[in-house]
Amino acid sequence: MIAGGRIALDGKVLDTPATLLTSLDGVTVDGNPVAAPEPARLFRYHKPAGLLTAERDFTGRPTIYDRLPDGLPRVMPVGRLDLNTEGLLLLTTDGELKRELELPATGVERSYRARAYGQVSQPQLEELMLGVEIEGVRYGSINANIERRTGANVWIEMTLTEGKNREVRRVLEHLGLEVSRLIRTRYGPFYLGDLPPGDVDEIRQSDLITFRTVLSKPGGGKTASNLQFSVRARVAPPAPKAKSVEEPDRRLRRAPVKPTPVAPMGPRFTPRATPPARSEGPAESERRAPRGEGRFAPGAKPVGRPERAPRGEGRPASGETRFKPGTKSPARPERPARDDSSPQARGDSRFTPRTTPAPRTDRPARPERPAREDGKPVGKPARAARAKAHRDQQEPRVGEIVERPRGPRRPTKGPAGGRGKPAKPGRPPRTRK
Repeated sequence: MIAGGRIALDGKVLDTPATLLTSLDGVTVDGNPVAAPEPARLFRYHKPAGLLTAERDFTGRPTIYDRLPDGLPRVMPVGRLDLNTEGLLLLTTDGELKRELELPATGVERSYRARAYGQVSQPQLEELMLGVEIEGVRYGSINANIERRTGANVWIEMTLTEGKNREVRRVLEHLGLEVSRLIRTRYGPFYLGDLPPGDVDEIRQSDLITFRTVLSKPGGGKTASNLQFSVRARVAPPAPKAKSVEEPDRRLRRAPVKPTPVAPMGPRFTPRATPPARSEGPAESERRAPRGEGRFAPGAKPVGRPERAPRGEGRPASGETRFKPGTKSPARPERPARDDSSPQARGDSRFTPRTTPAPRTDRPARPERPAREDGKPVGKPARAARAKAHRDQQEPRVGEIVERPRGPRRPTKGPAGGRGKPAKPGRPPRTRK
């Protein structure tokens, strides 16, 4: 692009790439100004075992870029983790931040948990604080402690600041241990926490600015590694909200329509045959009044059911119809008028005198119960005695409380000093001197 004359600085086309820039102000490409760089972003990634920390592999082995979730920008790994090493791997969009975190001179701490097979003591691990030289390579101070032992294996927690190639495995092999699992749990002030394997989340921009500010100061690697940032709790994704149903206006509500019952069909339920139409009686048009005229117009005779005959009169014989068309039923006899002075006419039934039934004289008189000496009557003594005798003869049921007869109490100590044992004949009781 520079050889093609497309890059210019303050309006002057550059002809050599050997140009130092303090900022991107005034730099243009094809006459268009270069946009300001975006702020650096930092991500946490829980790398599973079996992935290479590389962009591509010529042998076809899977890499972290094959398993990273979609939606991430172009990121670069901070440091490297071996194929069989798992745990925290930082990803960033800024190459300057990547280099600043990787340099041993910065002093950013890394913590690991290693499961190793073999025997080692805590004093041996404490000697690593002074550094160790292995095959001509000098390794700096390492803070190692035994976390726990599980059979022939031992879990060791190690914290270092250099992060050289395969440093943890080589140091533990130098002590006679065989590492079977290695997990990175911390990089600076950023911890692995409860991040699931293969998952990614982003560090807050405010925490990243605070970390870089402390790290830029002289000797700030140790201080920056001890910063405490609040960890966001991982929560389950919210459940989809149910669609709200708008309630209709109460004034527009209607009564629910009852479904029409359907007659069941099958061999057990045969639909009944429709009865034939009745040939006798008035026609449908004669029985119903036409609409608009009213069924009971003033001065007109109501059309509908014929009047019933009074009881006892006009009873049809069997096989005959009660009313024949064209005939009138006899008028109902009038009831006699009530006396207005009677309580029934006034509608006051509360003061209607009731007839008192006569006492019965056919029953024999009950015998009087014998009185007690204290003046209280005796209530059925024979029945109570029989019930008590019946209860005493029955066997007690399971769970029932039974009163046992109490006998004479045994003495706690006999004359001979034992527990209720009588003294032997011919031997006087013991006495204390």
